[in-house]
Amino acid sequence: MKFDIVTIGSTTRDAFFKTEFKTVKYPKTPTGKAYLIPIGEKMGVKDVYFTLGGNAANAAVTFSRQGYKTAVFTRVGQDVAGEEVRRRLKKEGISTELVSTSKLPTAYSVLLLQNGERTILSYHGAIDEFSLNNINWQKLKARWWYVSLPGESYKLLGKLLAAAKKMNISVALNPSFKHLTQGRHELIKSLKGVSFLVLNEGEAAALTGISFKKEAEVFKKIDGLMPGIVAVTSGSKGVTVSDGKFVYKAGIFKEKKVVDRTGAGDAFGSAFVAGLLRREEYCRVKGICNPNNIEYAIRLATANATATVEEFGATEGSLTKREFDSASRFKSLKILKKKII
Repeated sequence: MKFDIVTIGSTTRDAFFKTEFKTVKYPKTPTGKAYLIPIGEKMGVKDVYFTLGGNAANAAVTFSRQGYKTAVFTRVGQDVAGEEVRRRLKKEGISTELVSTSKLPTAYSVLLLQNGERTILSYHGAIDEFSLNNINWQKLKARWWYVSLPGESYKLLGKLLAAAKKMNISVALNPSFKHLTQGRHELIKSLKGVSFLVLNEGEAAALTGISFKKEAEVFKKIDGLMPGIVAVTSGSKGVTVSDGKFVYKAGIFKEKKVVDRTGAGDAFGSAFVAGLLRREEYCRVKGICNPNNIEYAIRLATANATATVEEFGATEGSLTKREFDSASRFKSLKILKKKII
């Protein structure tokens, strides 16, 4: 098989601006705060940093650094940003043969960083023209697909899952905002073809229509919809994972310093799948996963997320296999396992 994993979704050019804007109270946001930026004035920033981004790219870097043959199935523009995305992917040892081009500009994000929080200005561009027309599916043959479809591309999930089933490919899914809003009903129907689903608390509540305060009900509903594993991240509180037989709870590794939380979710989800790959665990049937394999995946995923938030950007801190295996700080993680009644 040519690839161990193909990541499917967005690749972006990311620009990070470290700011010192005044903040004001604004209850409509999750933090209860907003930046105060005067119209018509020039505002200075402390620092600027350019890097690779996008769900598919972020995940691909994790897989490649963990030693897996990786390709990205995505779309970029015929512009300098698109050339830079290709260059960076190749530098990471990631195949770009599945990267197509669009007349629209490459997707771009501007991230405003301040006191450990970030606000993202996002332009989808070329990824909104992502298409499965005239695809040679055999070129996408792999052990796993890691899927996260932004913008209008979320509508392609059904076709991707049908193709994966025919080729016996395990699918990991990180749903986009539009998946959870405009495409929620279709998404729920599609979960029967997903081996690993990763969400945060808010996304889990949006998918199920149940407040995450009723955690057991959320997991019971999702477990009934899909055959594999579901992981729900809770930021600094850690993660809860269900394989249909057991529920696992883990905290986080203590960060040396939180620099930027961008990409922590991608770092966790992709490293979890990397852990399953390492243990040859596919979890296509509910309740038959080896608990030792799940715990290994949780530890690798948590470590990768921790290392990521200690650096600028969504990929710079991503761990190599050697870094994970040799770092004493990542050797153990308290994981509580409880059998589902």
